Amino acid sequence: MASIYLIRHGQASFGAENYDELSPLGRRQATLTGEYLSRTGVVFDAAYSGSLQRQKDTAALALEAQAASVPVMEDVRLDEVRNDEHLEFLLPKVLETRPDIKAIVDQGLDSSKRFQKVIEAVFNYWVSPECDEPAIQSWKDYSEGVHSMLRDIISNQGGGKTIGVFTSGGTIATLTAAVLNLPGSATYQFYEPVFNCSVTQLFYSADRISLSYFNDCSFLRELSVARGEKLVSYR
Repeated sequence: MASIYLIRHGQASFGAENYDELSPLGRRQATLTGEYLSRTGVVFDAAYSGSLQRQKDTAALALEAQAASVPVMEDVRLDEVRNDEHLEFLLPKVLETRPDIKAIVDQGLDSSKRFQKVIEAVFNYWVSPECDEPAIQSWKDYSEGVHSMLRDIISNQGGGKTIGVFTSGGTIATLTAAVLNLPGSATYQFYEPVFNCSVTQLFYSADRISLSYFNDCSFLRELSVARGEKLVSYR
């Protein structure tokens, strides 16, 4: 059966000057994920990545464990939701009606937990019919780009293939909700819990796409115990 493995990038550098690079832990996660996939018989016929550095580096490190070289095709439609853009243009509108979010912002967004609460509020406003901010990429344009990328992968690769897609949490959440025929308002529930280097598997045929499993990082949990390392992370 044809399969697509959606793999979130490894831990990025939250709080650093350049967020878009893997932390040392993120590099370790990417390497171990690649070794796990190879060890369990996953042989990629093709691989795709977004244009973000953390996505491309995760792909490169994970694919080192493949028996043969796998070229990576890059496409911006696999990039992450533009959270910085949302914070700049949408957060002021959210704060007008959400005193609870304003209180969190006033405390500062240097905490990952507080940052995630704000991202949730802004994301849910972005996907709502009330959001009509012309200065940013709309939810409609973003989600249609993600959906078209999935269709293109399937069309270009054809049946019987095993494909790796190295991307980000927002993209994985958008695809998962779409495969389950859920509206944009249901997307965030799949966004927040996505672990770094977790694996989500889709099956596809000529006329059907189905979800096999979502957000699996059990292999990293097992390795954490076996090796005495902290290998599981959200951000």
